Amino acid sequence: MIERIVCAGFGGQGVMSMGQLLTYAGMIEGKHVTWLPSYGPEMRGGTANCHVILSEEPVASPIIHEATCVVAMNLPSLVKFENMLQKDGLLLINSSLVNQKPSREDVKAYYIPANEIAKELGNEKAANMIILGAFIELTKIVAFDSILSALRKVFGPTKEHLIPLNQEALEKGAAVVREQ
Repeated sequence: MIERIVCAGFGGQGVMSMGQLLTYAGMIEGKHVTWLPSYGPEMRGGTANCHVILSEEPVASPIIHEATCVVAMNLPSLVKFENMLQKDGLLLINSSLVNQKPSREDVKAYYIPANEIAKELGNEKAANMIILGAFIELTKIVAFDSILSALRKVFGPTKEHLIPLNQEALEKGAAVVREQ
């Protein structure tokens, strides 16, 4: 088992957090993991992406040449990274910000209105957690409990009050793909 995930979007969309949470959850479960962040020239509003690898075997390199999953939080990310996705790979698209279909028909595309769902939850910053919940539901790469443990570690005691909102966002994302 190996998952090679590219998470991409604008700076400020929580792309790096998504990758870190997957990495921590994988570590909690004893998997071999890598996380390789890449930022554009600006932090908030610029482009950002990270490569995450979760594997049962040691990982030779953190660089992904062929992804098993691409998360596109915005249109520039879809355009830039969809060709990196392997045939029959997962393509998770934030349909709140991406109004175009992928150019490829040999991938499994899921359209998740993450920003709208996050707005309904009362915090648009939770859009990344909605996409992450969808990804975990589709792949079962880590358990939801491991993600929640990772959230506690990443947030620490000062932001622990945000865990229920993030848990609800994860569950909403999982529900969206179960219905597709």
